Amino acid sequence: MYVLVTGGTGTLGKQVLPRLAAAGAKIRVLSRTAKPGADRVACDLTTGEGLAEAMRGIDTVLHLAGGQKGDDVAAANLVRAAEEAGVGHIVHISVIGADTMPISWFKMKLAAEDAIRDSKIPHTILRAAQFHDLVFTIAEKMTKMPLVPAPGGLRFQPVASEDVAARLVELTVGEPQGLVDDIAGPRVYDMRELLRGFLAARGKKRPLLPVRMPGKVGRAYRAGDNLSLERVRTGAGTWEDFLAARLG
Repeated sequence: MYVLVTGGTGTLGKQVLPRLAAAGAKIRVLSRTAKPGADRVACDLTTGEGLAEAMRGIDTVLHLAGGQKGDDVAAANLVRAAEEAGVGHIVHISVIGADTMPISWFKMKLAAEDAIRDSKIPHTILRAAQFHDLVFTIAEKMTKMPLVPAPGGLRFQPVASEDVAARLVELTVGEPQGLVDDIAGPRVYDMRELLRGFLAARGKKRPLLPVRMPGKVGRAYRAGDNLSLERVRTGAGTWEDFLAARLG
């Protein structure tokens, strides 16, 4: 199997590539610049430049690349090139809440899913919860303030990127399955719990200031529209495990 991986240099990509190689796949990585001596092809997903060359000989595309904007355009360009190249399977990572959260970023993620779903190529879509790495970054920034805002009703199911990577490799070497069960961490945390855990691991103390998230976004978070409590596969890594590994 010859697999084209987008986003191979990101947090998830670095976890996926060695596992995919261990599964026996031949790998080509899509990146902004080509790297001498490596099977890496320079390409711009937002314009489609370089995609035709990148798709040559590819059996399966594992689409991990994502950002704050333009994911829907990138997915459409990727699909178009994959169809022309006769690719047999696209595996796509998305986010839990793509079809329920009233936030433009989630709507963009759903549009990227739609581009995959509407293609002629058999596909597999996996929606994941926020990675521990992202929650760590958020907590790190928030706790720099002397008084830490703690939005009430804001809950997460943070998941280990390693668990998501293992699941993606399993799906990539398997048959297309459409939209599969979500993947999330083993526990739902209130934002205050995540912040307190981070502060304790850092050996710091900060007062938490309860705040209320207004509007339809606040209502969606309080209703748990960003969570997956059914049709979910649970990863093994906890927030506490991540903090212990990251901060000792």
